[in-house]
Amino acid sequence: MVAEAVGRWKSNGERSAYFARREAAKVLGSVLEGDARRQAVGSIKSLIYRPCIRNKKATFALVCQTLKHLPIIKNVLDAATILNAKWKVRQQDLIYIITYDILFGQAVSLVGDAEKFLMHRKDALQTALARLLVKKNVKTPQDLVDLYRIPEVSKPRYVRVNTLKMDVDSALLELGQQNMVEKDNMVPDLLILPPSTDLHNHPLVTNGSVFMQGKASSMVAAALDPKPGWEVLDACSAPGNKTVHLAALIRGKGKIIACELNKERVIRLKETIKLSGASNIEVLHGDFLNCNPNDSSFSKVRAILLDPSCSGSGTASVRLDHLLPSNAAGHAAGVTDTERLNKLAAFQRKVLMHALSFPAVERVVYSTCSIHQIENEDVVKSVLPLAASYGFQLATPFPQWQRRGLPVFEGFQHLLRTDPVEDGEGFFIALFTKRDDKNHSEKQATCRNNSKSLARDSCTGRFRSGKKRIVINFAHTKLFLMWLHAKQSSRKRDNFNTGGSYRPMTTDCF
Repeated sequence: MVAEAVGRWKSNGERSAYFARREAAKVLGSVLEGDARRQAVGSIKSLIYRPCIRNKKATFALVCQTLKHLPIIKNVLDAATILNAKWKVRQQDLIYIITYDILFGQAVSLVGDAEKFLMHRKDALQTALARLLVKKNVKTPQDLVDLYRIPEVSKPRYVRVNTLKMDVDSALLELGQQNMVEKDNMVPDLLILPPSTDLHNHPLVTNGSVFMQGKASSMVAAALDPKPGWEVLDACSAPGNKTVHLAALIRGKGKIIACELNKERVIRLKETIKLSGASNIEVLHGDFLNCNPNDSSFSKVRAILLDPSCSGSGTASVRLDHLLPSNAAGHAAGVTDTERLNKLAAFQRKVLMHALSFPAVERVVYSTCSIHQIENEDVVKSVLPLAASYGFQLATPFPQWQRRGLPVFEGFQHLLRTDPVEDGEGFFIALFTKRDDKNHSEKQATCRNNSKSLARDSCTGRFRSGKKRIVINFAHTKLFLMWLHAKQSSRKRDNFNTGGSYRPMTTDCF
């Protein structure tokens, strides 16, 4: 089909449109499949910004516009009754893209089998659209789109300078040639540009010198504040923006261990690392919950960044989730959403407790891009007794930031929140730091020695295999009670656990 099309292209624009439609169809297919399964490989933006997408601007426009018009497109195609099984099953996503162009976009040339098929049926499509306008009692196609529209959040364009490739002042000068640019007053390597500044094809973006990353997202790695020479574990690392930020913060010295369970997301993670130019990141394809804290390969890890799967409720507008079919107008949160939040919170507690158990770790950041208390303050509150038993306490990241946690427990002022309306993104950050207490360190060493013989069988190798054994020092009464409660709760969680842990819909918090 491509060879046939090559001979009929009349211009470079025609050629570009042909390939842009097919790139857009692949992205659209991934987005719709993930939305249907509630287990997305990535957000719309992150899928489009991958290095393998050549014409990012055209692909982005086609995908977003097709999604905005998708309810109309589906109604029109159903009413026109022009599709047979071949087109519905094998090339449905491409059909959506081309139908958008025919009805609402640019002129479509007779290049490509799908284009020919639909253009020969253009009259039927337009007739079906006219009937739909009458049925909905509106005058124009734009009136139909407005029925589904959700107000968008306007916010500045933030870019994080990748200091592994470029210094901040040089990036400021180069970006400032065509745009108004200023430095952020809180995150040192962050620059601020006017809203809607288009940098998709800017050389600094395409070569990895700067990353388009929101302020709240950039605050996560900065809150962990790892030092040059440290070993850092990024527990749930894809798509990798925070991972490469960590590599830049330690100035290419030391080591970042990037752990990711999902195979497709590992591919995206490696693409991000390659683009960043970081050479000190080791990708670990596996389940963080099966990482053995007592294995020698983690003995030098001093900090953990934990940004687990969450509801993504704080970045819905940034991620363009309002364009997805599952978020169409009239879709209300119900029992399914409540159950999903409960499962997410259970998983988040589990991974945070695991992160706190690594013996050499001094700093742990727990972050989400959620606005829900159940995923944020409630998770932190539930692990505080265990954190204290390991010598951790809550610290205050970015003390000059005014928006703190919800006042649901003593110490809430240490937590950090950003607001999806005021700040453009709704993030949550909790920083745990280990107390510099010699007596506590000696006590912990004694506990670990007493437990070593019990742990030996279940703690051999970098990853634990099979069902994990829980090793508890029963001298700690509170810890024993927590263990007993966890054992009882785990019987209930077994109904949704898979492979030792719940794997919810993956949400990218850029």
